[in-house]
Amino acid sequence: MTGGPSRRAALLGVLGAVWLAGCDRAPKVRATPLAAGSTVLALGDSLTSGTGASPDTAYPAVLARLTGWQVVNAGVSGDTAAQALARLPALLAEHQPKLVIVSVGGNDFLRQLPEEATRANVRALCQQSLAAGAQVLLVAVPRASVAAALGQLTDHKLYAEIAQELKIPLQREGWSEVLAQDDLRSDRIHANARGYEQFARSLRGTAVAVGLLAG
Repeated sequence: MTGGPSRRAALLGVLGAVWLAGCDRAPKVRATPLAAGSTVLALGDSLTSGTGASPDTAYPAVLARLTGWQVVNAGVSGDTAAQALARLPALLAEHQPKLVIVSVGGNDFLRQLPEEATRANVRALCQQSLAAGAQVLLVAVPRASVAAALGQLTDHKLYAEIAQELKIPLQREGWSEVLAQDDLRSDRIHANARGYEQFARSLRGTAVAVGLLAG
């Protein structure tokens, strides 16, 4: 490389900026703060309903205590993304939430349903909630894999892709971290009370980070 130290330094600075830009492709999502008492719809499956713990230790109940929001537990055990989508219009009409937390897809993966169908249904859940005037917080769910069977869980990529496409906040690694730890699970695929509390605290942290909740 020629041109003297200053020229080399300038070129390295430009290359560094390009590298950093390429590494940070996630949109900087900022949400509108929710006041205490705001209605929040927690939509999901058994991890939302609280299988493996009592109703008052399911994550929506813990999140309500941590935030002051009125969190409606709309989790149904065994629900797929398509089944949650079928329930959503009535839930939106009944509760008129300011925020919908979408945490669904695990049963799709366990049943090996087509990934594109799951993707389309999760996207539709988010889009319909936004169209109803609610904000959306999307929760990533672990993907089924050989590593997952050994307790090494990672989020399925479709959640980050949908969050980026729709420019909505994403809760990363919440369930993956809980369900990878034996002492936070009630069985292979469900949390216990401690696990649901850890997830709710992680979710609260995300809400603060994106501006849904004051720190």
